[in-house]
Amino acid sequence: MSGTPSAPSSDVPYDVVIVGAGPAGLTAAIYASRAGLSTLVLERGVAGGQIATTDLIENYPGFAEGINGAELMQRTREQALNVGAQIREIEEAGGLTPGDPVARIPFRVHTGDGALAALARTVIVCTGLDPSNLGCAGEDRFLGRGVSYCATCDGAFFRDKVVAVVGGGNSAVEEALFLTRFARKVYIVHRRDRLRADHVVEARARANPKVEFLWTSQVREVRGSDKVESMYLESPDTGEFRDIEVDGLFLYVGQHPNTLWLKGVVELDERGFIPTDVALATNLAGVYAAGDCRVNQMKQVVWAAAEGALAGRNVAEFLDGIDAMGS
Repeated sequence: MSGTPSAPSSDVPYDVVIVGAGPAGLTAAIYASRAGLSTLVLERGVAGGQIATTDLIENYPGFAEGINGAELMQRTREQALNVGAQIREIEEAGGLTPGDPVARIPFRVHTGDGALAALARTVIVCTGLDPSNLGCAGEDRFLGRGVSYCATCDGAFFRDKVVAVVGGGNSAVEEALFLTRFARKVYIVHRRDRLRADHVVEARARANPKVEFLWTSQVREVRGSDKVESMYLESPDTGEFRDIEVDGLFLYVGQHPNTLWLKGVVELDERGFIPTDVALATNLAGVYAAGDCRVNQMKQVVWAAAEGALAGRNVAEFLDGIDAMGS
């Protein structure tokens, strides 16, 4: 399997179908394509994943001043295309019918409505994480009307407004700092009395005059008429309740893996993450997983890209072994 990969006909399986076009998926596509595999990437949205909505990535090697997430992923997408991968966007995987790589029975990757998206000799799952809901009253009602899960996407709509970011990790604090470009005031609401964010990120937030911390506070309700007008907070330590006027609420309270579509087909742990062996192979022969949807130690861009590279290489070796048996 060497040379430039080409697209198979509709009844011939791709050597590998990669589900998800974030850092793991696009890097896997680069490595698989460079190994000569016919490679298709399916992405439910636009290639890039959640990292494409991050304003500044400061810990990715090679960019001393940092790099915009969308720019990094656009470069990675172009690289995958340049080496022969195909990318189909706005096409969400909704199911997987097992195949048998040794018997040359292909996997069938289905869309959300059950239609056949692609045939595949192997599959790499790189579906990443989805934001978790806060679960308070008014959250669903005001989604898109002041409640958002993406400051980079929606921050410009809140110029000279008062907004709040709920969460205490790096994503929450970094996006709060991004919002200070537009909003006149940014609250950071955290249920504990200290952040989980890195020290350098926290120090930057503490030094910003637009940022105010609301410690040991939980949002119990998002209030308003046609749009967000306030957040109703509880301080469990004191039993105090406060109604604070805000124009927008950005939620960064955790994430969960986008793997429900694999339930009953590929082994998942109790939280929905995919266990693999050291080669990133799942319990189903021919199916691999990489990046944030996998059981691993870090949810970082550099880690996801590294796993994507490993999965792309290992799939090529797996198929070489099968082809050698059949020759």
